[in-house]
Amino acid sequence: MTNIKVSPEEFKTFSTYILDISGIVLDPGKEYLVETRLNSLVHKFNCSSYSQLLQKAKTDIKKEIENDIIDAISTNETYFFRDKAPFELLQHKIFPDLIDKHNKKSPASKPVIRLWSAANSTGQEIYSIAMTLLEMGITPDQYHIKLFGTDISDAAIAQASYGLYNNFEVTRGLDQNRLNRYFDKQENGYKIKDEVRAMVQFKKMNLINPWVGLDKFDIILCRNVMIYFSSHVRKRIYHNISKHLEPDGYLIIGSTESLVNDIDFFSPKRYLNSVFYQFKDQ
Repeated sequence: MTNIKVSPEEFKTFSTYILDISGIVLDPGKEYLVETRLNSLVHKFNCSSYSQLLQKAKTDIKKEIENDIIDAISTNETYFFRDKAPFELLQHKIFPDLIDKHNKKSPASKPVIRLWSAANSTGQEIYSIAMTLLEMGITPDQYHIKLFGTDISDAAIAQASYGLYNNFEVTRGLDQNRLNRYFDKQENGYKIKDEVRAMVQFKKMNLINPWVGLDKFDIILCRNVMIYFSSHVRKRIYHNISKHLEPDGYLIIGSTESLVNDIDFFSPKRYLNSVFYQFKDQ
């Protein structure tokens, strides 16, 4: 397959287009990203240039080309129990606190845990959280559990929903005990067991578009995605997050990310090696 180069003018127009449809910022110097991730689409749709691919995308009523571009350009780098610290934070601090608060308010009813992974990618993060809950003895029989995963990519959501991972993907973050407990071996990889899959709901969602029909959550994870957005877009997304987080809820972002320059109504709090955020009056 021929490697087609992107011209400076094509990169400029494509960057604007990608920003409009996804909120992802491609700064000058990222020409290689367009070439490595979109070259195959130029060939797939029988185009001779990136300009032609862009024109076809804009005139595609079904938006199939646009979806393919989003799938290709959005970063799906993830693995099970990525960074470890957030999962230890959930296990030792946040989940016990949530259950304790619920038991004090409504001791006669099942505790409720509502968690949203806002940049879910191919599902490793939300499934890692489901495994954490099960290992704590927090099961759907005893608790109302709502784990919700969203992502901008159709392909990522499709894989997450099906729950099939290849040999390389399961070796990233999973030991043999967890692999045996939570997955079934298949000819082409490992499939998440039904008991874990049933704990999670998935939906395609573009964070820069209006958020319609979204519930409130006790915990929202939005890790390692805001770095791809402009400051203006980050502020808008964090503002929307604040509307869907319970007053005493918890926000978890990436370990290298900060809210300092974007919003001022969350307060950072530390536990062990982790930082989480709550509204300032908490």
